Amino acid sequence: METLHEPHEHDLGLRHDMQVMAQRLMERRRMLGLLASGGAALVLPSCGGGGGNDSSDTSSSTTDSTSSSSSSSSSSSSSSSSSSTSGTCIVDPTETAGPYPGDGSNSVSGSGVVNVLTQSGVVRSDIRSSFGSLSGTAQGLQLTLTITLVDVNNSCEPLEGYAIYLWHCTRDGTYSLYSSGVQNQNYLRGVQATDANGQCTFVTIFPACYSGRWPHIHFEVYKSINSASSYTNKLLTSQMALPKDVCTTVYNNVSGYSASVSNLSNVTLDSDNVFGDNTDAQIAWQTPTFSGNTTSGYTATISVGLAA
Repeated sequence: METLHEPHEHDLGLRHDMQVMAQRLMERRRMLGLLASGGAALVLPSCGGGGGNDSSDTSSSTTDSTSSSSSSSSSSSSSSSSSSTSGTCIVDPTETAGPYPGDGSNSVSGSGVVNVLTQSGVVRSDIRSSFGSLSGTAQGLQLTLTITLVDVNNSCEPLEGYAIYLWHCTRDGTYSLYSSGVQNQNYLRGVQATDANGQCTFVTIFPACYSGRWPHIHFEVYKSINSASSYTNKLLTSQMALPKDVCTTVYNNVSGYSASVSNLSNVTLDSDNVFGDNTDAQIAWQTPTFSGNTTSGYTATISVGLAA
């Protein structure tokens, strides 16, 4: 079981240094995000096709500009880093897969091991609808997320041909295959291979904030599509932390997310049992850069660092 980490206190000097480092990382991330979003139209076909209907909620036209998380964490744990003329990147910290990975590592209520990675159709871009023998579409505000996988040991060069498995909760805070009412669904789960730019794009919905956890997206990295069939082959398990300003805008203005308003008010990055012991630099690296609005949806970009 995961346990809550208490916030840690540091002297002002260290805290200040970490905040400066986080700011520099976010500036670099914004530059990478612009490059990634500029190539998104070309990336999507090479990352695999997707199915499903557009199920975005459009209850508000509130606009939100490119954003990042302003909350900071408080740990002195270190990260590997690599600097070059092409930029700076760090290894994504390993985070728990949680109780709902669907990657063959656990069972559901004693009904047997659940492994969505072996199911035909899991390799796809649009993950809003269930696939295979299952049917159903996850309702929520559309989110288009482009991930760039880079090699920290090789001047942040893009990693081609690797596989990324991504999953997250619904707008109600439930997980397909596991949670009551959606055990017969496998939506909001998918796998894609990175292209020559180290990129792949997922079309999904904005996830909820459920009780006790900061809003987040899970992912695992594999060497290839062929090896992405079981958790035993994964190279990295981690999570993305969604920025508070965007979450607040979505939860307050889009129908279906009302429960997330109070849940978000009761959690911070420092109190979260996953992100709470990460450094400011790690949190900055784990936070996607967002643009869009609550009418047409959001696009987000993030770089994932791997010591390949």
